[in-house]
Amino acid sequence: MAALDNPSGGMLDILSGVNLEIKSAESIAIVGASGSGKSTLLGLMAGLDQPSSGDVYLGDVSMSQLDEDGRAALRGDKVGFVFQSFQLLPSLTALENVMLPLELQSSQSAENTALNLLNRVGLSDRLHHYPKQLSGGEQQRVAIARAFVTQPQVVFADEPTGNLDKKTSQHIIDLLFEINREKSTTLVIVTHDESLAEKCDRCLTLENGVLTNA
Repeated sequence: MAALDNPSGGMLDILSGVNLEIKSAESIAIVGASGSGKSTLLGLMAGLDQPSSGDVYLGDVSMSQLDEDGRAALRGDKVGFVFQSFQLLPSLTALENVMLPLELQSSQSAENTALNLLNRVGLSDRLHHYPKQLSGGEQQRVAIARAFVTQPQVVFADEPTGNLDKKTSQHIIDLLFEINREKSTTLVIVTHDESLAEKCDRCLTLENGVLTNA
């Protein structure tokens, strides 16, 4: 269960009775109305937040047995993220943004690996552009390259097409699933986009903090 402090007193339950297992290389969509707990569930699965009861496992590792530094290290090693707002560092170029996760791992091949992925997402001519010089679709392609650059076991995507027009959204969806298949990565997506949810192996619905079809 996940609960937050309620300003009017006591605790406010955000998620309740969630019991979910996701297989390796499976793609999952989590859908539901705004405020149903989708982003909270994603944050718990990624180890960004801690449940008030219960536990979350990434592989055979219990998140509750790790401190914040341990969870951060686990995310850096095994997890990639794609966000609605892209979350690129504005002071870094496209290439530098994608290299950063590898540099944090002290990788000796950070630049070549990042170059290969940026070429894969069609941005070989935008390597040295800063985020403000890129369109929304280009920024999201950089974010996808960054998410997959460390060969993570799982990629969490929170409304990855939420800030994009329909045509650009479809291109990003196709790219996300193409790279996911190539890398055999587990993919967990929070989305309102029906066309994105339909491409996943399973679609889970949250209603008032309860999974109705896990």
